[in-house]
Amino acid sequence: MNAAVKIGMMFFSILLLTWSCSSPDKPENREQLQGPDPSESLVKVNRYLVKAEQEDIDNYIRRHKWQMQESGSGLRYWIYEKGKGPKAEAGQIAEMKYRTWLINGDLVYSSENDGIKSFMIGRGGVESGLEEAILLMNQGDKVRLILPSHLAHGLPGDEKKIPPRTAIVYEFELINLK
Repeated sequence: MNAAVKIGMMFFSILLLTWSCSSPDKPENREQLQGPDPSESLVKVNRYLVKAEQEDIDNYIRRHKWQMQESGSGLRYWIYEKGKGPKAEAGQIAEMKYRTWLINGDLVYSSENDGIKSFMIGRGGVESGLEEAILLMNQGDKVRLILPSHLAHGLPGDEKKIPPRTAIVYEFELINLK
């Protein structure tokens, strides 16, 4: 084998080795070709939206001078008038008079317009934040709640009056437990 063939084969081998090391199939090089991972961008956007919603809720509470507590899930609540009835428990039917607002102050639902709300505690069918709050109450209690969007109607809203990703404010009285 002459020297030119040996040099050519060596050059070809080096070229092949170099090409295979920079192949787009390698994960570290894929990012350079495709840009950042889109899921990382979504996480950043979601963190921003959650933070903005928390700031809106905090501002609402300050403006109204409400003395709210916060649960581990993010539910904000204030039992501003204590009732004398029994404590709410899963499996009971709760009946309540209520008003529901968007965080911007628009009234969207009320028992005056839509009738008394009645539901079985622990069965779903209502906002998860309402389910959580009702278990903190006694019959006759009056409460104010702020449900962040993840405890209210989430990403889709209620497809009627509550827009997507919207915190809601509840004021209600637990009038009866059956």
